[in-house]
Formats: sequence, C-alpha cells, structure tokens
Amino acid sequence: MKLIALQTKTTDDFKANYKHLKALIESCENDSFILAPELCLTGFCYDRMDEACDYMQKIKKKIKKLSENKTIAMTFLQKEDIDYYNTLYIFHKGKVVHRQSKHRLFPLGNEPENFAKGKLENMKVIDIDGLKVAALICFEVRFPEYWLKVLGADLILVPAMWGAKRKEHYETMTKALAVANQCYVLASNSANDDMAKGSGVITPWGEEIRDDKKELIPYNMDVEEVKKIRKYIDIGLKKKWR
Repeated sequence: MKLIALQTKTTDDFKANYKHLKALIESCENDSFILAPELCLTGFCYDRMDEACDYMQKIKKKIKKLSENKTIAMTFLQKEDIDYYNTLYIFHKGKVVHRQSKHRLFPLGNEPENFAKGKLENMKVIDIDGLKVAALICFEVRFPEYWLKVLGADLILVPAMWGAKRKEHYETMTKALAVANQCYVLASNSANDDMAKGSGVITPWGEEIRDDKKELIPYNMDVEEVKKIRKYIDIGLKKKWR
C-alpha cells in the first residue's frame, strides 16, 4: 500500500484550498492511503466558523467520491448544536469509516475557547480491510496516555498544524511513536510559513521519510515489517493484536 503524506499551505480562500487538494488527491495512484494536514481547507478561522462549517458539509460529499478508489483521512470544522469540533474523517471506498473529534485542545492556539472536546472513546484502533489504523490529532501526540489508546495499530495517523518553533518536537515524537508502537506513522503537517512541516512516513524500525520541500511525500508500506519487528523484538503487541 502506498502511504501519502500531504504537506500543503492553507490560504483564506476555502475554494482554492479544495481545488488544490483535489488535484493532489487525484494525482495519487489507486489504493493509496492519503493523510492531509490538520484543517487544511480552512485553517483555524475563528471569525468564519459558521461559513467554514457550511462549506465543509458540501466538501465531505466530494471527498467521499474521491475516496471510491483511495483511502483519505482529513480533519474538518464541524458544528453540532451550538458547539464546534475539529473532526477527523476517514473515507474509504466512498464511505465514512471513522470519525474522531480532537479531544486534547491546544491552549496556546485558543482552541479550548473555540472548540468542544471530542469523546475520548473515539480515540481507538479501527480495522480497515484488515489494516489496524488509529489517529492522534496534532497536540494529542504529546501525551503518553494517548499512546496507549492507539497501541497495536499497524498505522497511526498524525495530522497537524504544528508551529515552526517546535519542529524538533513534532519530528521527535512522531518517530518515537512509530518505534514505541512498532508500527508505521503517517505524519502530515501544514506547509504555511510559520509551520514546522516535517511531514512524511516513519517506519516501525525508525526510518524517516520526510521532505520539507515537497507537497506530496509517498512511501510503500509493507505491513509484514510490522509483524517482523513485533516478532523480532517482542514487547507484547504480537500476542495482544494477533
């Protein structure tokens, strides 16, 4: 399976952002697993939340169609009653197979004042055609307690809008996550000028495939490598998730 980390800039023009994202997705080969940066279509547009949520409702239908021969994971602004959420959707074969709203909100970005917390029970390992997948959204990767929630996954997604000043943190923690969980990590961060980039794929052995100059970073995932390292260095994951 081809893993694709997208590393795009987000502008104030929602439609232009979607047009560019669509072109990148369509350029990926069939059966790719694609992850986009956190809120890549709107950013944290606190003064345009209702407008963004309305637009995202229309875009979800288009992403479903794009996912008929690909798997696409991306976060959207979403409104439920009077509350706003930062929600990850995983689209697979034209359907939504998982939904997970960000639980741990980033205080330095004023997220607690603008978003409601997602349910912790949705932070879990799911099965997509035999592949065990989980996600930690940006700030959540800092918390070891959440690493236990995704223990046993073959692939962990980390969509982010992570600041440039903390670039080493993002790269170090996503690599550590892959090594500690003996799995692949697909990390997708914003390419805006004030963001850290650092997107790419980290293998279960700790190999990093990143490129700050590219918008699309591909890597051929071999799930047998997950089985191999869990057998070679057995820390209990092989038995728990066989």
